[in-house]
Amino acid sequence: MSGQVSQQMSGPVQTDASASLRLQGLPPMVCADTRVLVLGSFPSVKSLQLQQYYAHPQNHFWRIMQALWPDAPWPADRDYTLRCQCLLAQGVGVWDVYAQCEREGSLDSAIRAAQLNDFPDLLQRCPRLSGIAHNGAESFRHAKAVKKSLMQAGLAEQVTLHRLPSTSPAHASWTFEQKRAAWCAVMQTHGLWPGTAAGAASLARAHGNPE
Repeated sequence: MSGQVSQQMSGPVQTDASASLRLQGLPPMVCADTRVLVLGSFPSVKSLQLQQYYAHPQNHFWRIMQALWPDAPWPADRDYTLRCQCLLAQGVGVWDVYAQCEREGSLDSAIRAAQLNDFPDLLQRCPRLSGIAHNGAESFRHAKAVKKSLMQAGLAEQVTLHRLPSTSPAHASWTFEQKRAAWCAVMQTHGLWPGTAAGAASLARAHGNPE
């Protein structure tokens, strides 16, 4: 696996004299081998507190990832850094659509005055990227802006955008198994699921085995 998990700390940002708070998102979790970039909307309150992606215990994200790659070396103690390293080794990166926003609570419907992340810069760092998986409707709402960034980075022809059911506990209309199946289909499309040759190679790299 090339690249490292970025652990830069961020948090609320004072925006004006009235002392209203503007929330700062998390840095991207990617490396040069990232093939699929998962894009959420903006971290939950719990994620911002812990500075970890999908930190809410009821969010299905990490559970789905482990279900897709059950033989990968996931840490038994749920160590976040090791979790991130394991996911990166599967060819999957994580970021959000928004860099900053104003919001009370964790619901996407409460997001106000949002600022998009710098996608052209990030995409230059992921030359093998072939797919972007929008985690939920709020993320997918900005698919056109993301596609424009792909064009600026010269990656529009090689990267496919996908809308996936949100892993958030607020998205209860889909069962866990329905979500897992939808996410599995996207990973299969990009050769990352262990049932494909490329997915098996990624799993071998995660275990430190030669391809």
